[in-house]
Amino acid sequence: MKCIEIIKYLEQWAPKEIAWEKDNAGLQVGSTERDIKNIFLCLDVTPSAVDEAARKSCSLIISHHPLLFNPLKRISIDKDSRSQVIEKLIKNDITLYSAHTNLDYTKDGVSFRLAKQLKLRDVDFLTKLSASQVKLVVFIPEESLEKVSSAIFNAGGGKIGEYSNCSFRTPGKGTFKGSGKTNPAAGRREVFETVNEIRFEVLVDSWKIRNVITEMLKVHPYEEPAYDIYPLNNEHTNYGIGAAGMLDPVMTADEFMDYISRTLGLKNFRYAGSGKKKIRRVAVCGGSGSEYIKDAIKSGADVYITADIKYHSFQEAEQNILLIDAGHYETEIFSMDEVRERLSSFVSKEIKIFNYSKTTNPVKFFINNKENG
Repeated sequence: MKCIEIIKYLEQWAPKEIAWEKDNAGLQVGSTERDIKNIFLCLDVTPSAVDEAARKSCSLIISHHPLLFNPLKRISIDKDSRSQVIEKLIKNDITLYSAHTNLDYTKDGVSFRLAKQLKLRDVDFLTKLSASQVKLVVFIPEESLEKVSSAIFNAGGGKIGEYSNCSFRTPGKGTFKGSGKTNPAAGRREVFETVNEIRFEVLVDSWKIRNVITEMLKVHPYEEPAYDIYPLNNEHTNYGIGAAGMLDPVMTADEFMDYISRTLGLKNFRYAGSGKKKIRRVAVCGGSGSEYIKDAIKSGADVYITADIKYHSFQEAEQNILLIDAGHYETEIFSMDEVRERLSSFVSKEIKIFNYSKTTNPVKFFINNKENG
């Protein structure tokens, strides 16, 4: 098995095309054609993480945060830690791939896994992505319907949420008159023909449409098939930002804060808001999600958990919601378990998957144990 097979599998779930436009998700260093020995998972790529991956004979590292986010001006191994990581990767024949905001925005990604850790039920996106789909309409002769529709489905068309092979089919009459230069699949050239056809409609992710059309044209019997592509602005069911669900049982705010401390393994965290409010609906966004505080309030959530919240954001929201900053690393790290579970069901048993045994969290907390006075 090669790295490219793993990457294609992951991108069926978390496609790069849904990532933030300024992100640098995808291949970072190495070759996608490299054979897989073992796989190493980490949130951040550090020299220590690469050393451990090398000791465990890993030929592929999958990280959440990209190693290369801003352009490199130079590779200085003596002074720059990123340069040192690049050197270690190349010397140890390790390919590095990062799934960043595409992993944030996909269903069962970073925020969904955080919601799962909190054991929320009826989980859905906090806010869904829009304008990422088109509708493909193609006219197919009745006898070729299954062959053409199968090609469209196999190329990625017709997926809505947890459903695949979704389409709408309307029978009708198609007409045409081919010139003397044509070779029609039905009827004769230079004769007006009427054919029983099916109007076949299907939703397609915008980044898949070119491949869907290519595969469709390979099997469509007509020389010049008629088809339309309509841009859509509807919400996407598979991709969005954050997650929200119901807490069971209902807790007081104080009980809930004790609960997340235990379930997320937090020694401390920042919060603002009432300590008396009952917590029923919980909104989360792994990583930096302070810009979605208003979305959490609008959704009816009693509490919003995210990271990197500014002072004035706490101040503005404290009367409307219990706002918790649980830490950037702390709210994202569980997503690596989701990646591991998915890969475990895909790769052969000979390929081992390792999570980094230490932490890559750069944030430390100072606790003064000295007695005052």
